[in-house]
Amino acid sequence: MIFKVPILTMMAALLAVPVRAPASGSPPAPLTSHRNSIALINWARIESLNLRWLERDKRLELSSHNSRFVFEINSCQARVNGVGVRLSFPPTLQNGTVMISPVDLNQTLLPLLKPAQARPGRTITTICLDPGHGGKDPGEHLGGRLEKSCTLQLARELREQLLKAGFKVILTRTSDTTMDLTTRTELARRRQADLFLSLHFNSSPEARSDVRGIETYCLTPAGARSSNTAAGQTGDTRILPANRNNSASLRLAYLTQKKLVQQLGAEDRGVKRARYEVLREAEMPAILIEGGFLSHPTEGKKIFEPAYRKQMAQAILQGVVAYQRGDNS
Repeated sequence: MIFKVPILTMMAALLAVPVRAPASGSPPAPLTSHRNSIALINWARIESLNLRWLERDKRLELSSHNSRFVFEINSCQARVNGVGVRLSFPPTLQNGTVMISPVDLNQTLLPLLKPAQARPGRTITTICLDPGHGGKDPGEHLGGRLEKSCTLQLARELREQLLKAGFKVILTRTSDTTMDLTTRTELARRRQADLFLSLHFNSSPEARSDVRGIETYCLTPAGARSSNTAAGQTGDTRILPANRNNSASLRLAYLTQKKLVQQLGAEDRGVKRARYEVLREAEMPAILIEGGFLSHPTEGKKIFEPAYRKQMAQAILQGVVAYQRGDNS
């Protein structure tokens, strides 16, 4: 299906809105609405991407020889090379033309299309692992299943695998101790960590037999609402110093999510955006992994199995290595 866009409309869109990622080290200017959206076909032409409808006026695809983006009109849910990735604003259909937010072009699509723009600025040598919760804060808990125990066990397994791969590793906690959130990121900064990985597990109070899967978070772009913001609310949309690492954190989250889903055969709940404190305060690329649901009768049991945690740690390691290499996959 060929999109017809008036020349004047196309030129106005391209001149009015930048579609390149901002320079690294400088947080992007906040954009608070979808008003500045541009025609998706224009960006596709710039990047030499093929555009076609999968379902007329409902679902469409952008593709090249090594990338495939699938969008749904009026939905923030997208898929990139088979992995769920949440957009900041839903694509819309205006007078037959698909429009998309420049926030998503700059902060989501470009970093995933062009990994060279989101590669680490220096060699990755030290990784900080943050086992979520601990001490007086058990996290999610169902009977004898405590999130704080699972995250520490996973962190220990992941540390061993990262060490074998040649990385230096820091743990924010090595035992069942209470630790505030600010201390966790401060430790990573003092020890000059190159990456920050916060490890967590999920739980659902309802539909426990249905809700399962893995999701990975990175920081929300400036001007956008977070994935975990309650329906009908805008929430925090401010610009944060940590937004300077948006592209790198997104690449790390995407590659880690992809490896986890592939290696574990888990349900893909996608890459999501949030302003969790450990993501807000991190001075290096940072992600938060929700490695499954303790509340699910099958997945919850797997999480407590050493062999499954070992497999999960291997997948996270593969994500880190793929990020370090600048993989476009």
